[in-house]
Amino acid sequence: MPSRSELAARSLLNAMTEQSPTPSRRELANAIRALSMDAVQRAESGHPGAPMGMADFGAVLWNDFLRHNPADPKWINRDRLILSNGHGSMLQYSLLHLSGYDLSIEDLRSFRQLGSRTPGHPEYGRTPGVETTTGPLGQGLANGVGMALAERALATRFNRPGFPIIDHYTYVIAGDGCLMEGVSYEACSLAGAWGLGKLICLYDSNGISIDGPVKGWFSDDVARRFESCGWHVIPDVDGHDAEAIHQAIAQARAFTDRPTLIVCKTVIAWGSPGKGGSEKSHGAPLGADEVAATRENIDWRHEPFVIPPEIYQAFDARAKGADWEGEWNQMFARYRAEYPGPAAELDRRLACGFPDDWEDLAWNFIHATQDKHEDLATRVASQRALQAYGPHFPSLVGGSADLTESTGIPWSGCRPVDFEHPDGNLIYYGAREFAMNTIMNGLALHGGYIPFGGTFLMFADYGRSAIRMAALMKLRCMFVLTHDSIGVGGDGPTHQPIEHVASLRLIPDLSVWRTCDTAETAVAWKAALERVDGPTALIFTRQKLPHQERTPDQVRAIARGGYVLLDCGADPEAILIATGSEVQLAIEAARQLNGQGRRVRVVSMPSVNVFDAQDAAYRESVLPAQVTRRVVVEAGVTAPWYKYAGSQGAVIGIDRFGECGSPEIIFQHFGFTTERVVAAVTALFTSGANF
Repeated sequence: MPSRSELAARSLLNAMTEQSPTPSRRELANAIRALSMDAVQRAESGHPGAPMGMADFGAVLWNDFLRHNPADPKWINRDRLILSNGHGSMLQYSLLHLSGYDLSIEDLRSFRQLGSRTPGHPEYGRTPGVETTTGPLGQGLANGVGMALAERALATRFNRPGFPIIDHYTYVIAGDGCLMEGVSYEACSLAGAWGLGKLICLYDSNGISIDGPVKGWFSDDVARRFESCGWHVIPDVDGHDAEAIHQAIAQARAFTDRPTLIVCKTVIAWGSPGKGGSEKSHGAPLGADEVAATRENIDWRHEPFVIPPEIYQAFDARAKGADWEGEWNQMFARYRAEYPGPAAELDRRLACGFPDDWEDLAWNFIHATQDKHEDLATRVASQRALQAYGPHFPSLVGGSADLTESTGIPWSGCRPVDFEHPDGNLIYYGAREFAMNTIMNGLALHGGYIPFGGTFLMFADYGRSAIRMAALMKLRCMFVLTHDSIGVGGDGPTHQPIEHVASLRLIPDLSVWRTCDTAETAVAWKAALERVDGPTALIFTRQKLPHQERTPDQVRAIARGGYVLLDCGADPEAILIATGSEVQLAIEAARQLNGQGRRVRVVSMPSVNVFDAQDAAYRESVLPAQVTRRVVVEAGVTAPWYKYAGSQGAVIGIDRFGECGSPEIIFQHFGFTTERVVAAVTALFTSGANF
């Protein structure tokens, strides 16, 4: 219950509000400008120009159109708002604060500070109401394409006459820099092809970047470019005329067959008399004198971080947000009664649920896979796993960047996504690796889908930034990366990944699996599907790999990331560690050495990060510390593996680019032979290494 002092304060506020005139649209926008320039000035760093320039259409969108509930930022049918030019974060923070989200004025005063809920660029999961982490330009817009696709697909799947259960818009605010980045073009081309009519992009066309006026390096006819991609375009909207902005958004919402780009002509740092329209306002505080001059210029008579009650009241979305969600809840209750099956499926999707018999189903498949003793390329084994698991996950949606068959993405029962069938579960992205990964992130962020996408490992570089963003946001995405080594052969060094597996393992919170056969692949897919708090990279071969013999306990141990695949019957004198296609080399070498009277253990380590997360006792049981004779074998860069090989061990890898030739010849050329592995272990017995 509120205290007497709190009740008194509320009464005073209500009285003041009743006596205050209704603020104008310009005053609402100026509140955003003031908060933005004050926060940047207090932080002594940041970007005041963008939020000051975007304030007018931010205020119109937020107050006139956006359906959301500040008390429940995760309400499934809320409109999504993405600030793709994330350096303008104070625009979003100001709007979240003013409209009633759990973001206080003290949070705004702590802008850009350690531990703050208002970091320099918006971060998903840190600030309530932030839909995605933005900063790397263009990716927010591409995320929006994924969210809009999810909305259209879920609506097609679940809506029924009289029950628009999934029915919301995705709004994106983007700047010149976003549209310069290639990923925006990749993603927007797909948005047009898919006819995402509830995707609306407000383009902050101020013609200024950090380096100055963009006309010298960005002369695109943006309107015609988007029209060519199948978008509606509303050109030359005055970005500082609230009524013009309102009319443009209303017009965009009336288009339902295609996405819409609204070109808003704005002045960066509008209101600043000395730095408005200049790159000087882009990436640095205005300065105390210019802040004071701006206050005078826009007639803002309040102290820093002080907002009049009438402004708060005008922005406050808590009551209408509660009404919107309440009405939706009532509709969904009626929907659940009339359509219990679809309602239950939607519930399970949104809760990241699993089939009731998932553990039994998955392990039965894994053990059956082990028992088949099949020699397969792991990309084919991956497809087999999808065949087994996919039908039990209606939310699973896969795709590929123009390498669908080569990467083993299609599975039985999959249906292509296209303009007429947005609710399919197979996406043809075309040769657009970056867009694929960012759209996958958008699908995951929206909810209701578990996305995965395939390309060659070599081309992971094209979409690496989006993989990193998935890890930063802890999204449930799976990146299927095939053709994983010099085994690509005749395609030559341009297609032979050398450093890629190691570099992916360096990304925090990304789980990486490189499997050696069908059973490890089946376990890897199980682990990826179960990982709801982060992405997974699944790395597979083009070439056929031999089946490895295992006991049931060894099959179960695969899930621990590293395990003893071949033991020597006694305390080992030496240990061979390998992944993927090189595991068989280690097996052959160990058998030869053990036949000579040595005691050599083979450890398969399909997932380094999963193994590292095991308890110390388990890791010691696999890699006893006293055994320092260790050789690691992997067809990639060597440096990261000395963590396991130690100073007295050896690593057999590749620290140069590949060559063109048949896979068999290439592996021999680079020394991936049984003889070399045997020689490396033998050398340790004469070098003084201990056991």
